[in-house]
Amino acid sequence: MIFKTICEDIKTVFNRDPAAKNVVEVILCYPGLHALWFHRIAHWFYRHREFTMARLISHISRHITGIEIHPGAKIGRRFFIDHGMGVVIGETTEIGDDVLLYQGVVLGGTSLEKRKRHPTLEDGVVVGAGATVLGAIKIGARSRVGAGSVVISDVPPNSTVVGVPGRVGLGFSAKEISALEHGKLPDPIADAIRFVVKEQKKIEERVKKLETVEGVISKIDEHIEKRRAEIEKMFFRKDEKFSDGSGI
Repeated sequence: MIFKTICEDIKTVFNRDPAAKNVVEVILCYPGLHALWFHRIAHWFYRHREFTMARLISHISRHITGIEIHPGAKIGRRFFIDHGMGVVIGETTEIGDDVLLYQGVVLGGTSLEKRKRHPTLEDGVVVGAGATVLGAIKIGARSRVGAGSVVISDVPPNSTVVGVPGRVGLGFSAKEISALEHGKLPDPIADAIRFVVKEQKKIEERVKKLETVEGVISKIDEHIEKRRAEIEKMFFRKDEKFSDGSGI
């Protein structure tokens, strides 16, 4: 059983990281894998109420891998931490199967009470680099958290969250999830601005028609027109280099 689990962990690395070259490299050079193995040992002691030993093992793991996983955290199968430096996973965190975290992710708590105070990540969740997920919230299955986002409320399944605080945008296809296209993120704020600008144009066109009928001539505010042109250039550009992940 243990050997089967170890083999599955190694296979997960190859499935998740295209940079993995061979088994020896994966076993010796992947801190996310080492942190997971340390955690399994620490979690066994934690479940048997050997709390000091459990914390000692997790403390050693932190110094070796740069990843801090509290021994009380519950982690499912095929879990992978890519790079991993600076990842922090709190005591009451629950992580489902096939979850992927990138470096700098924090799954933290917002309460000092001894109860469920850390996030629950359901199956297939991907959390981008530097993202922070706080509190006893639930990230729905197959959802994605964009790099640098701060999530403080529940996220429905098959969603994408970006921003500070995190806002839900459009979901991703199974093909994009499989291809690790986590750099392609929607921008709900830009979408809202585009919507407002388009609606404003419609209103202006209707007003102009009414003015024409009534014979009213209004002077164009050149400053406002200039500012609108700048906004449209920013939020309606065709290349969208950074929003589609190709600008980095």
